[in-house]
Amino acid sequence: MMIKHLIFLLAIFAIGACTSTEQDIEKIKAYEGPVQEAENVELYYSEDAKVTTKLKAQSWLQYENGDQEFPKGIYMEFFDEQGNITSTLKANDAYYFEEEKKYRGRGDVVIKNLEQNQQLNTEELFWTPENEKMYTDKYVRIQLDKEVFYGRGLEAKQDFSWYVLKEVEGEFTLDDE
Repeated sequence: MMIKHLIFLLAIFAIGACTSTEQDIEKIKAYEGPVQEAENVELYYSEDAKVTTKLKAQSWLQYENGDQEFPKGIYMEFFDEQGNITSTLKANDAYYFEEEKKYRGRGDVVIKNLEQNQQLNTEELFWTPENEKMYTDKYVRIQLDKEVFYGRGLEAKQDFSWYVLKEVEGEFTLDDE
C-alpha cells in the first residue's frame, strides 16, 4: 500500500513539474533575430527604369518587420541620368528602418561628390531614398578644393550636389560680388 501511495505522489509531482504556468510562458521570448542573411550583397535602386543608386555590403540581415542591417558597413554609388557616378557614400555600419523608409549610416561616414571634388565626413547620417535627401544633427566636416567647413547638422541632396550646413565654423573666403 505504501508503494502505491509513493508512486501516486511521484506521478503528481511529475505532472506538476510538466505544466507551464503563466510566469513560465512570459519568460519565453519570441525570436528577434534576422529571418534572412546574405554575404557580399549588391542592391540597386531605380527610377523610371534607370539605376539611381547602387549599394554594396559584405553582410546583410533582414528582420521580420522589414528592417535591414548592414553590420560590416556599406558602400553606395549615386548615378546621374546618363549613368555616370556623381557621388559615393561609405559607412562603417548601416541600418534600414522599414517603417520610416530611411537608412542610418554610422561610424566613419564619408560622402564624396566626384563632380565637384567635395568630401563630407560625419559620424552619423540618415538617408531617405523616397525624397533623395540626407541629413544629420551630428558634427560635420566638408572639404572643398581650398576650404574646409565645420558644423553641427546638415541637410543635403543624396548626390551631395547641394547642401545646407548648420552651425557653420571654419576659415573661408567670401567674394565681394
